[in-house]
Amino acid sequence: MSVLHRKVDDEDVEQELCVRPLYAQTLDSTVVPRYQLGQHPMPPDTALAVIRDELLLDGNARQNLATFCTSWMEPQARELMADCIDRNMIDKDEYPQTTELEHRCVNILAHLWHARPEATGCSTAGSSEAAMLAGLALKWRWRQRMGAHGGAPGVERPNLVTGGNVHVCWPKFCRYWDVKHRVIPMSRNRTTLDPDLVAEACDSNTIGVVAVMGSTEDGRYDPIAEIAARLDMLQAETGLNIPIHVDGASGGFVAPFLQPDTLWDFRLPRVGSINTSGHKYGLVYPNIGWMIWRDSLHLPDDLVFRVNYLGGELETFTLNFSRSGAPIAAQYYNLLRLGHNGYRMIQQNCQDVARYLAREIDAMGAFELLSDGSDLPVVAFTLREDITNFSVYDLTDRLRANGWQIPAYPLHLGREELPICRIVVRHGFTTDLAEMLVEHLRLHTSTLLKHPHPSPPTTTEQSPAFHH
Repeated sequence: MSVLHRKVDDEDVEQELCVRPLYAQTLDSTVVPRYQLGQHPMPPDTALAVIRDELLLDGNARQNLATFCTSWMEPQARELMADCIDRNMIDKDEYPQTTELEHRCVNILAHLWHARPEATGCSTAGSSEAAMLAGLALKWRWRQRMGAHGGAPGVERPNLVTGGNVHVCWPKFCRYWDVKHRVIPMSRNRTTLDPDLVAEACDSNTIGVVAVMGSTEDGRYDPIAEIAARLDMLQAETGLNIPIHVDGASGGFVAPFLQPDTLWDFRLPRVGSINTSGHKYGLVYPNIGWMIWRDSLHLPDDLVFRVNYLGGELETFTLNFSRSGAPIAAQYYNLLRLGHNGYRMIQQNCQDVARYLAREIDAMGAFELLSDGSDLPVVAFTLREDITNFSVYDLTDRLRANGWQIPAYPLHLGREELPICRIVVRHGFTTDLAEMLVEHLRLHTSTLLKHPHPSPPTTTEQSPAFHH
């Protein structure tokens, strides 16, 4: 399904929506235009009813095990977001207290990630925007280094080193800002970054290395401390000083609570910046992300703009401008409401449920686990190599009949693709729901083993399943 929406053909523009007869009594007709404006206003209850009826066709968010995004918040948080929905967080002169809440959130995260006092950061519209900002800062620092050493910026094309396990926002960054993307391939036995391969891929035009704390593909953590140590060796051998950006879109709100002794954050001197998604395991509805730099040296000053047409001079370093302050207020609500122990209990419960699912799926005998919830609360699995009479796409298609939205997609390894399933356990997915899912998995797996599809689909294009 395309993210871009084309204008409908002229013969289709006259299509209409039907209105319930009871509500139609307030209108001139029982139908309203679908793709063009109607001539007259509509009563608010009628408009609400028409749209709600259509939205019933959406999936149940609690059964959506494809998305990492938060699908449940407390009623008090929803009420707070409604209070703040009209506050434009960019207008810091008009809404100084919303700005103060953003300031507090940045400081809380900087402290959580062991940053020094000179750290700086901001909120973003999710981790995708944060990744763009992080990448721009890396590229600008590379240009400064090239200039300082007599280089000619623009003559050599800069490159960014990542694993094949990164989110699509990183290939987007490279394409949008003309940076060569050097991808470290994965293998069936290793779906995280190999430190030696990272070092081999770096040269004088490398703006940085992106390591992930929680891959979108399978939930695994890259070995960031090992990568940093290998880059330290590279610098000692060649003089190349390659910074690391940590994409902690999910793990930034998980590792501090579940794996506090793991070295991945600003405790490693080579880590120059970190991003996270408040709307993932930060437990806030979309869209809110956070970006923290080690210090002002890692964020070149000429990337920061200063404007004064909102009533007072302000600094801005974001790709978009106006944005609601509601997610910022909701993020601070969670940080205030839950505290360290509250986040730890929630993330631990998610991990416990993920590990339960992994054990049950492994016990079914038909699958091979790629991740078991030991890093992020994510379970990824594929069919055993000897099972060829059906595919994971068949399985997820059958699970949709029970309301479960579980993605099946190809994991890109070296020169091959491995079709896998991934289950993301989020706050609100209880043990009871997990037990129901296990029963449905067991039922459909057993049925497919006995009565396989005659020609099982092998790619997402051929599969009838819903794709994410």
